[in-house]
Amino acid sequence: MAAKDDSLYLGHMLDYAREAQGLIKGVTRQQFDQDKKLRWALVHLFQTIGEAARRVSAGTQATLTAVPWRKVIAMRHHIVHDYFFVDFDVIWTTATHDLQPLISELEKIVPPSNPTP
Repeated sequence: MAAKDDSLYLGHMLDYAREAQGLIKGVTRQQFDQDKKLRWALVHLFQTIGEAARRVSAGTQATLTAVPWRKVIAMRHHIVHDYFFVDFDVIWTTATHDLQPLISELEKIVPPSNPTP
């Protein structure tokens, strides 16, 4: 089971992945290419997901092998350190193909939150 802090970071990863998925829902590639705010919003969300992933302990990462830790963290590093060269083809592919599998894996790990009344 994940440590308390790890659970927090895993929850953040799930929340921000869902947020990114919601932003891209129903959006065509052409719309994506024409919407600068959407593109940079996704970049920021992926950066945040990667930062949360980076903070998950090595032990927890080792036990949760279905999560592509290296890829998630590498994307964060690329965005932060090579921000002049953000490849929006990669952002689009990540948003449209890689988010749902990540969300599915995180949903297996992170307990559902209780809605507030």
